[in-house]
Amino acid sequence: MPFTFANINDRSSLVQGEAFFDLATVSAGAVSTDAMEAIQNSDLLHHYAAQLGDYEPSGIIAEADVCAPIPRPRNTFGVGLNYQLHVEEAASKTPSTPMVFTKFPSCISGPTDDVILRSDECDYEGELLVVIGKDGKDITKEEAWSHVIGLSVGQDFSDRGVQYKDQPAQFNLGKSFDTFGPIGPYLVSTDSFTDPSDLEIRTTVNGEVRQNDRTSNMIFDIPILISYISSITSLAAGDIIFSGTPEGVGFRNGSFLKDGDIVETTIEGIGTMRNRCVRGADYATTPT
Repeated sequence: MPFTFANINDRSSLVQGEAFFDLATVSAGAVSTDAMEAIQNSDLLHHYAAQLGDYEPSGIIAEADVCAPIPRPRNTFGVGLNYQLHVEEAASKTPSTPMVFTKFPSCISGPTDDVILRSDECDYEGELLVVIGKDGKDITKEEAWSHVIGLSVGQDFSDRGVQYKDQPAQFNLGKSFDTFGPIGPYLVSTDSFTDPSDLEIRTTVNGEVRQNDRTSNMIFDIPILISYISSITSLAAGDIIFSGTPEGVGFRNGSFLKDGDIVETTIEGIGTMRNRCVRGADYATTPT
């Protein structure tokens, strides 16, 4: 039975329609309230998803606090230049191997949290988020999907001033400011989709569509990314991969984010995140 997992009021939950079910309550304590512990056993999530008709909902999602479904990942990987049209708008060369960087786990935030801008050169990047559910090393492409517990929505917010401050470019810091990694609203099991490799992804800023593509247009698909990354470093349950952004980011036409901007990111079959941009104090532009 497919499941839609959520971290609601900082407690592991399953979602059905507009309602949520607290997993610790439904399972009589068999599933932890901690989302990072709950996702360690996908079999239990599938089991209780099939039993939800036997229980009363714990509440209505619209009246609850929906937090990041994976609040404390061990590792958080990003992938650059993974859609051909984005490669072209970035005036870059098509990579021959996945361009993998890190977003520090401390940047992870919730699907409706404010994003704090520390300069006037911040940008949006809507992405499909892949969540590892089973540990693995040297995972083959054929085995890769079996290591994925589910998919979510991610925004790889980026400070282009930091990212391109010098040569070579500094991806890790420029994409790891606090709040620069909102994810959610849900973690949806891969068996919920007819084809988990072909989903519409769309990003809007203040209601204007900026990005609209399909994940099937990735240069390196999910099995390739998992196989490549795991050949270098072991993957563990709860690790997440921001799988790359389509064409339409702001920095090529100077459309940087401003105080009060609303960024909405939607992926077919998963849901929508809505994050408000808040202009904070400038970061330190030179070392002291």
